[in-house]
Amino acid sequence: MITSLPNVAKSPTRSAVAVIDVGASAIRLVIAQHAPGERPQVLEEASRSVLLGRDTFAVGRIGATTTDAAVRALSGFRRMMDDYGVTRVRATGPAPARNYPAQIAALDAAARASGAASFAGASSGQRRAIVEAAIADAKIDRLPTRPTGGHIATDLLGHYFNSSAANDLCYRTAINRDACRGLAGSEDRPAPLAPRARLAPRA
Repeated sequence: MITSLPNVAKSPTRSAVAVIDVGASAIRLVIAQHAPGERPQVLEEASRSVLLGRDTFAVGRIGATTTDAAVRALSGFRRMMDDYGVTRVRATGPAPARNYPAQIAALDAAARASGAASFAGASSGQRRAIVEAAIADAKIDRLPTRPTGGHIATDLLGHYFNSSAANDLCYRTAINRDACRGLAGSEDRPAPLAPRARLAPRA
């Protein structure tokens, strides 16, 4: 079943993004508009019932009929993504968020072991040492380009440092690399970022 949201118009100043979730009993699509610093605005949602899990659990492989149904669903979603101008496609693994509750609990436990009431209540030095130890234990030596579930700390850092906002901060300029812009003013240099007040570090 396809559910459209006709009251939300496509905007030339925002980029369109899409997510396809391939589950055990259905394949789902969400298409949204996205602008840096704003919440995504859903444009369209679609779902197709494809029983991939039934074949996998019953016989250990996906049968031809189910494969054809999956291909039809994905082909239809591809056409919908084309209509909204979604051009970049990237395959990813399972949602990383399922690992985060245990990682957050481990940070709290490490903080209590160091004498703090919780991770949030620990000093900045304690928190830094705890996070560094957790990252070392997870054997992560570089920030991911997208969240992987390796550790919530590096996933958050990687998400930010690969973002349009971080790119702007690096160059101190409002480049807005992920925003679609029209031809008007395209010859102008991006404006410098406004200065931001610095927060005092917590002891």
